[in-house]
Amino acid sequence: MTARLLPLALLAAALWLWAALHLLPLAQWPAWPLDPARMDIPQILLGFGLMPRGIVALLAGAVLGLSGAILQVVLRNPVADPTTLGISAGAQLALVTATIMAPSLLEGGRWPVAMAGAGMAAGLVLLIGARRAFAPVTMVIAGMLAGMTAGAAATAMTLAQGEYLLSLVIWNGGSLVQQDWSGVRALAAVLAFGMVAAALLARPLRVLSLGIQGAQGLGVNVATVRLLAVGVAVILAAAVSAELGLIAFVGLAAPALARTLGAVSIPRLLTLSPLIGALILSVCDGLVLLTADRVGEMFPTGALTGLIGGPLLIWLLPRLRGSTPPGTERAEGPAPRRDHPAPLLIGLAVALVVTALVLVWIGRVPGGWAVLDAESFAAFLPMRLPRLIAACSAGAALAIAGAILQRLTANPLASPEVLGVSGGAAMGYAGVVYLAAAPTAVALTAGSMAGGAVALVLVAAFVSRRDMPAERVLLAGIAVSALASGVLSAAMAVGDTRSFQILAWLSGSSSAVTMPGALALAAVAATLWAGALTARRWLAVLPLGAGVAGGLGLPLRLARMALIALAGVATGAATVLVGPLSFVGLMAPHMARRLGLARPGDHVTGAALIGAGLMLAADFGARMAGFPYELPLGLFASLIGAPWLIWLMMRPQR
Repeated sequence: MTARLLPLALLAAALWLWAALHLLPLAQWPAWPLDPARMDIPQILLGFGLMPRGIVALLAGAVLGLSGAILQVVLRNPVADPTTLGISAGAQLALVTATIMAPSLLEGGRWPVAMAGAGMAAGLVLLIGARRAFAPVTMVIAGMLAGMTAGAAATAMTLAQGEYLLSLVIWNGGSLVQQDWSGVRALAAVLAFGMVAAALLARPLRVLSLGIQGAQGLGVNVATVRLLAVGVAVILAAAVSAELGLIAFVGLAAPALARTLGAVSIPRLLTLSPLIGALILSVCDGLVLLTADRVGEMFPTGALTGLIGGPLLIWLLPRLRGSTPPGTERAEGPAPRRDHPAPLLIGLAVALVVTALVLVWIGRVPGGWAVLDAESFAAFLPMRLPRLIAACSAGAALAIAGAILQRLTANPLASPEVLGVSGGAAMGYAGVVYLAAAPTAVALTAGSMAGGAVALVLVAAFVSRRDMPAERVLLAGIAVSALASGVLSAAMAVGDTRSFQILAWLSGSSSAVTMPGALALAAVAATLWAGALTARRWLAVLPLGAGVAGGLGLPLRLARMALIALAGVATGAATVLVGPLSFVGLMAPHMARRLGLARPGDHVTGAALIGAGLMLAADFGARMAGFPYELPLGLFASLIGAPWLIWLMMRPQR
């Protein structure tokens, strides 16, 4: 089995050796023990830079591989790893927060802060998972969305501190650059701890793999074993985040490849996964060094490892089928159905208009809060009206997209963020920024729309060829989001002005919108609403399943492609304004459903009105919370959406 890893090991060694010889011929390599007083600059770069970097890549990959293997075994989930469960993102957020807001916390080192952040993220995801019997899809969705929220908050703080901007962007990407051997010693100690802990946990984990009832029958305390195993995995992942930054998906790839190579027993999996993880990260870092020599840019290695996450998740999706406990991924029970929805819809529309007028009328001035008089109102209205129209239109478009996707997948957790539409739109936006010399607003909007639609087409094409439940569609979308995140991380790590433009856009802002742009977005939202109403029969039948829909004569392929196009265009248009993360597409349709708007036309209309109101409130909060500075609109909306998401996923199923 290990012989099949020999080509990968030779490739990793060859890449590192090429980088070392390119820096310094073998005859000039420094003698051991290293003494910087007797070394020239190239020898110092080799002895205290490239040499420890090569060993750190092996150690960090091994630590992440072991962490992923432990998580996959204890949760019986083949797509669990520190990235998909939000552990690495929690550590990242804690470290960024401490760096910017409380640097005194880092006086004792980054490790305690990273451990605290990773532990809180893991605790939240496990708490959500416990309410759903640790179903694999629920765990991964909770973890990925927790990671997205943590990343959004970290981005907001990074944008607010220009002096830390470039260093934080590169560090967040997972940089393996070393200046001494301290990282080697620290990660070697962590790996030794992890291997000892894995050896002690191997037997209890083997018993736990029989199932909860079987393990309890054999006298195993299931809760204690889970807590200990997850705690070890969290410590391992947080240590890497503290030392190197965010390195994604190595913990997912290593156990998957170990199983492919025949590691069916738990002890074998826990032994082989660190070895494969070490080789994967070492090869990735070697490719980074090779690329840097060719193009002159040093990308963070973690950005490159993120590019393998999306394809790997898609490849692993069919293997989830047998790992989900029966009956643990049911959708929510029937929502109330309102017989006469017109009064409610009219009330929502009136409330939206009244709220918009009130939010224009009040505001903050240097002396505090103020209510504008008639003259001031007339003066401020032309300045505030475009962003109010744009915010409402963006919220309505995202809500329409969310309502369509929830009905298309028959899952209340579907949203543009989860299904990869926002990630695809972000890639489309970034593509226009990098390919066009002077991108116009029209080009950026078109690129975002095209990217969102392409992402949904990829997800639909993959799922349509396989007999997968609707829940698997969500994971396919998360895979696309992971791929998009990796591409954007690699692009932003270049550090030129285009990178900063993308980073600022990712947070979302309506401050620069003009009246023509606002009216265009409003026209797009109105057109999409009309299109969704035209397709209301499809939206009513599709949640019943492909068999029923086909039996009723519904053109399945045409209906799916048309609805995918609608959702992609809606998300792309809104994403240009608010960025790729807001959760309005998740919240608004669900709130409309809970208000009794069950019929497709009523559901879409109610979701659009609620989404417009939510984004209007987010715009007001973004302007006023940090007065006189403006907070990012999309990230402020995500701070509203994150608690809603947690509450939604923690509700008991019916």
